[in-house]
Amino acid sequence: MSFFKRILDGLRKTKENISRKLYRAFKGAAIDEEFYEELEYALLCADVGAEATESVLEDLRDICYERKLTTPDQARQVFEQLLIDMIDYEVPEYEYPLCILVAGVNGVGKTTAIGKLANYFVSQGKSVVLAAADTFRAAAGEQLSVWGERSGVRVIRHEEGADAGAVVFDAISSAKAKKTDVLLIDTAGRLHNKKNLMEELKKINRIVMRDYPEADYRSFIVLDATTGQNALTQVNLFDEAIDIDGIILTKLDGTAKGGVVLAICHEKELPVLYVGVGEGKEDLLPFDAKDFVEAIMSE
Repeated sequence: MSFFKRILDGLRKTKENISRKLYRAFKGAAIDEEFYEELEYALLCADVGAEATESVLEDLRDICYERKLTTPDQARQVFEQLLIDMIDYEVPEYEYPLCILVAGVNGVGKTTAIGKLANYFVSQGKSVVLAAADTFRAAAGEQLSVWGERSGVRVIRHEEGADAGAVVFDAISSAKAKKTDVLLIDTAGRLHNKKNLMEELKKINRIVMRDYPEADYRSFIVLDATTGQNALTQVNLFDEAIDIDGIILTKLDGTAKGGVVLAICHEKELPVLYVGVGEGKEDLLPFDAKDFVEAIMSE
């Protein structure tokens, strides 16, 4: 199945919500205030957010005026390109060895996303080791071990309550000794003790930079697409402790408000790197801005 088809299938709820509303707007007779109001309504209903919606519509108005466009059909291609430009980031290619720290609150599908990410790298011919540094939640280590077995990769874990930094140190040592291509670090996401959580993330950050300087080091945050605008708050929270490089957006197939992709990219100036569009281990897909916009705009 092609990437576009999988995105299209995974975005069915989003598509049904936004496409019908956009279809009505672009079938209008003229570019007038009613046209812009229809577009605004469609974008806000899809959780694009007020700031990103205002930016897109302002740019659209300017371009339509400059080019003397008179019908919504003429404006459609301009609108699609504005959406693509908002979410299309140039992300540096990975270099190996690669180390990815994955953060996020409990319940967003973080450990599952890491398991799927491990499977993705294995499918690319890379060797992978997982660090179970969420030692606070016993089920996290067990869950990660299951994903490790599914993808045939090593998992470094200690007993429940162990020092997360020690797990990361051992995982780095293992990655170096076996010349492993990719190290993925799972981290805790308990928010009821925010100060301790952030200090732990900072400590892990320091350990990686000190003990694995040769690695291409990236920090990703996992967000649940069904939480909508609350996802933006979570980015701010974790950015206090680590410099977030990109976003893994899970459960995109479970929401009718996939426009949160545009809100995140516009307001946080961060790329969405992968999207979860199903339960299978192959259902974490590299994000493609053009395919995403084509999928939500297709009739």
